Amino acid sequence: MQSSDPRPLHPLRPLRPLHPLRPLRPLHPLHPLHPLHPLRPLRPPRYPAPLRPGARIAVTAPSSGVEPAHQARLDVVVAHLRAQGFVVEEGRCLRSHRFDASAPAAERAAELMHFLLRDDIAAVFPPWGGELAIELLPRLDWAALAAAQPKWLIGFSDTSTLLLPLTLRLGWATAHGPGLMDLAPSQHDALTTQVMAHLATPTGGHFTQQSSTHWQRHWTDFAVDPQCSYRLTEATAWRCLNRAEDDPTAWSLQGRLLGGCLDTLMHLAGTPFGDVPRTVAADAADAAGPRDGVLLYLENSDQDPVGLLRALTGLRLAGWFDGIRGLLLGRSAGPEATSPDALHAAMAVHQAVGDLPCPVIADADIGHLPPQMLLINGALAALQRGADGSVRLTQTLA
Repeated sequence: MQSSDPRPLHPLRPLRPLHPLRPLRPLHPLHPLHPLHPLRPLRPPRYPAPLRPGARIAVTAPSSGVEPAHQARLDVVVAHLRAQGFVVEEGRCLRSHRFDASAPAAERAAELMHFLLRDDIAAVFPPWGGELAIELLPRLDWAALAAAQPKWLIGFSDTSTLLLPLTLRLGWATAHGPGLMDLAPSQHDALTTQVMAHLATPTGGHFTQQSSTHWQRHWTDFAVDPQCSYRLTEATAWRCLNRAEDDPTAWSLQGRLLGGCLDTLMHLAGTPFGDVPRTVAADAADAAGPRDGVLLYLENSDQDPVGLLRALTGLRLAGWFDGIRGLLLGRSAGPEATSPDALHAAMAVHQAVGDLPCPVIADADIGHLPPQMLLINGALAALQRGADGSVRLTQTLA
């Protein structure tokens, strides 16, 4: 279609000069976008106070809100927290969902900041993940957070879009694990039922988790059964992709944990909010003591095998896997190939990271195919496999 205004296409039309740009206001040195922002080594992270009965927990949705159909489940899990002795305070950005979020980005950011800065709040529990937590990152007051006492922030999926930057930028220990909507009183597996006990671990203490025996392939709709628990029908089998089964180096790993949901964290690569390579380098160059190293963990939520390969390869090109002690990958929850000639998820993972120099562990208890372990970003972790094939992960808050 031809334009009714021929002027933009006229070959001799002079170009209007650009308007001079106004100078940008200098960033505070503690702002994560400041080029000289100091990235601190992970040793030691700033651990929040142990989360014990009597503490106040704020519930807000920095990403997806809870629609009316799922609010009965929210009532169940909030009542369960209160029954355990916790004081629960609900935010305004919670029981609504429009335009793929609980509220506009500015409101979500303001409410999260409000809770993270309050001294009487011990933890913030989003109900679940979502899609748009990334909108909050440039809207948070990072200088104010740097001066605040750390709070526990727990969850997985899109919540990890907030967890990892809090650890990388501020040195806060953050908790990647079951979301609030998973913490129902009907749950019976040890990984899920012990979450609150592990969050009560004092600084300097440790806790150990053992790999599950079975995992859940299909979710029950909370709108259909607000009281439901996991349906653990599939046999768990962690596997090492690039070491022989009898290689002792495959199943004896140690380092500080960092990671989250691949689908969301891949968008942080190359930004000040996801500079994993610089953090690994800072840990290696820290003169305060022997290097701890980093165990990186990732899990795939929605990507098909092609998307999974591209995401892992993109992070590899961005340097995320350089110098790490090990890579732990959760069970892939994305759609699988339906044709025998198509790329499938296991092949995608192997092509992308199967030749890394560090051990690569796949099908771990991490992410969207529960149950999943509670992983403390910044904690010192030690992984061992027993003779029966079960895996033990001990995390020390030091």
